Amino acid sequence: MKFKYAAVLSIVALLSVGCTNVESQQSQTQPQIETVAQNPAAAVEASGTFVDAEHPTKGKVNIITENGKKYIQFDNQFKSDSGPDLFVILHKDDKLPITGIKEADYVSIAPLKSTSGVQKYEIPENVDLENFKSVAIWCRKFNATFGYAVLKA
Repeated sequence: MKFKYAAVLSIVALLSVGCTNVESQQSQTQPQIETVAQNPAAAVEASGTFVDAEHPTKGKVNIITENGKKYIQFDNQFKSDSGPDLFVILHKDDKLPITGIKEADYVSIAPLKSTSGVQKYEIPENVDLENFKSVAIWCRKFNATFGYAVLKA
């Protein structure tokens, strides 16, 4: 009887350790979603609403100024499909091609942090926003526009 009891306890212990280990591995591999509180002191310079291109993309984007720096900020409704090598870019046109974006027509801001939720990206000081009409989610690997938002002041 003692042997059966010890065997059952061993199995339960192994299962518990295995589940805990899987959970900790999953939490380490899941993308961290950065929550950004809305700062009432931030000034909105421009805004737009995402439209689909190659993939469904929704939500709103604002260009904000906060403490003298400019940022691209997605709202809590932002959502796009997953894909390889996704970037947030500023584009010179207000209508983007689904594929084949030319290097001279955009500036890459940063890799996309998450395919959903509030997120914020600093715009480098050397980027003149006057030269750009839209924000896009772009797949660098396949040169495909997932979605974009035309910016309006």
